[in-house]
Amino acid sequence: MSRILKVNALSSINWTEALEQFLFWKKAQGISEQTQKDYNQQVRLFFKRYPDSFDSMERLKHNGLHYLGQDGIKPCTFNNRLVYLRTFFNWCLDQSLIEFNPILSIKKRKDEGRVVSISYDVLKQLLEQPDTRTFVGLRDYALILLTLDTGIRPKEALTLSPVDFNPNAQEIYITSEKAKTRVSRSLPISVPTVKAIRQLLSVRPVDWSEDVTIFCTYEGRKLNRHTWGDRLEKYSKSIGVMIRPYDLRHSFALEYIRNGANALTLQKTLGHSDLTMTKRYVALTNNDLKREHMTASPINKLMPETKRIRKL
Repeated sequence: MSRILKVNALSSINWTEALEQFLFWKKAQGISEQTQKDYNQQVRLFFKRYPDSFDSMERLKHNGLHYLGQDGIKPCTFNNRLVYLRTFFNWCLDQSLIEFNPILSIKKRKDEGRVVSISYDVLKQLLEQPDTRTFVGLRDYALILLTLDTGIRPKEALTLSPVDFNPNAQEIYITSEKAKTRVSRSLPISVPTVKAIRQLLSVRPVDWSEDVTIFCTYEGRKLNRHTWGDRLEKYSKSIGVMIRPYDLRHSFALEYIRNGANALTLQKTLGHSDLTMTKRYVALTNNDLKREHMTASPINKLMPETKRIRKL
C-alpha cells in the first residue's frame, strides 16, 4: 500500500494519489503523451525503490539525496532523475503536500553528450541493407532516408500520417500534437526521400485508412521505437558498426553544420526550443576544429604565410 505523508492535520495523501493528480495537471499544461509516460515512470521508479519516502519529510529528504547520490550513474541519467523528481516535488510543495523540496538546490551535472559521427561509407552500407522488395525493407529504407535528410526525432517520425506528407512541396509537416516541444514545424525533404516515401505509400493495401501511420508494421499497426531500434541493430550487425535511431539524427546535425548551415537553422529544423540542446549536436571533431582554425584565425591576416627562402 502507498505510504501517506502527513504535513499537518489537514493534509494527508498517498504518493500514488499525488502522482495521479500531478499527471492530470501536467496533461492540462499540454505536455506530450510520451512526456506524461516519462514522468509516471520516473516518479514510480523512485517510490518503488524507496516506498517509505512519504512517511516523513526526513525520510523523503534522505531517500531523495540517496537516490541522486548513487555511484556510477551517468550525467544523463542523473539529470533525468533530478528534473522529473524536482518538478514533482515542486508541485507537491505548491499543493502543501510537503513542507519543502528536498532536492531543490541540487544542480544538473555537465553532460558532454554522445557525439556520433558516422562516415558516408558506413551510411551508404546501411542504406544497402534493407530489402526494398519487401514492405518492411522499403519502410526501413525510407525511414533511414527521412532521418538522415531532416534529423527528425524517431518518435516524431513514427507518428507521421500520410496527410503529413506533401510530395509536391517536398515537405513533411509535424503537427503540434506530434512534436516533442508541442510546436509544429515543416521539414523540407530531398527528392530521393520523396520518392522512397511515395513508393512506400503506393504499396499499402487500399483498405488501410489515413490514420495508419506512414512507417507502420506490415499489418498496419503502429511501429514503436524499440522495434525500430531492433531493426537498426540488425542492420548494424551486418555492417559491423552499431547505429542507433538517434545516431542518425546526430549524423544529420553534424553533416548539416559541416556543409555550411548555421546553428539557428539547425535549431529550427531539429525542433529545439533554444540553442542549448542544439550545441550538443554540433560538437565538432578535432579535424573540424583544426580546419576552422586554419581558415578563421586572425593570425592568417596579421602574419600571412610566405614562401621560405633558402640561404644562398
